[in-house]
Amino acid sequence: MTLWPAELSSPAAAGSLLLCAAQLAAGYALGSSLGCGASSADRWVLVWLCYDALVHFTLEGPFVYLSLVGSVADSDGIIASLWKEYGKADARWLHSDPTIVSLEMLTAVLDGLLALLLIYAILKEKYYRHFIQITLCVCELYGGWMTFCPDWLIGSPNLNTSNWLYLWVYLVFFNGVWVLIPGLLLWQSWIELKKMHQKEMKPGKKFR
Repeated sequence: MTLWPAELSSPAAAGSLLLCAAQLAAGYALGSSLGCGASSADRWVLVWLCYDALVHFTLEGPFVYLSLVGSVADSDGIIASLWKEYGKADARWLHSDPTIVSLEMLTAVLDGLLALLLIYAILKEKYYRHFIQITLCVCELYGGWMTFCPDWLIGSPNLNTSNWLYLWVYLVFFNGVWVLIPGLLLWQSWIELKKMHQKEMKPGKKFR
């Protein structure tokens, strides 16, 4: 198995990770600024949502475009280079796989817009905040499941787990974040909806 430091020394890998780090920093700065008057929990939710929207619009959106006019493998530019690097771990992203492109069309547009709407709902304390939050989280989790389940069912021929970087950073970490955070946000919505229900209960009525 190739060691991670050797792979990380590749200009393509280093550049891709730096770009992702820059997006995370931008999401943190924007979310922190927007959430300066919010609770600590909601401030971190806003940081995530800003980062989430940036990824959907600036990475997944261009991927969809490149895949519709050709393919990532045949494209040039910074974004194409990033997806080519990720394509070393999952080859479907290189060659306009119909399932992947269909999912990315949905997530780049719908999830990106839902993230923006949820930011607005949190900042303005809208009544529909948790409805949007649950919808967004379910969409994110569905996208993750449908990204990998079809390939798993046929023996994962497109996934390259031959080295640490591809397996644990590209496949597990970058995709796992979109499972862990939506899962935590679903739990937050569950707790908040439970509290709302308890406040509306009549005195003496048992809550379940």
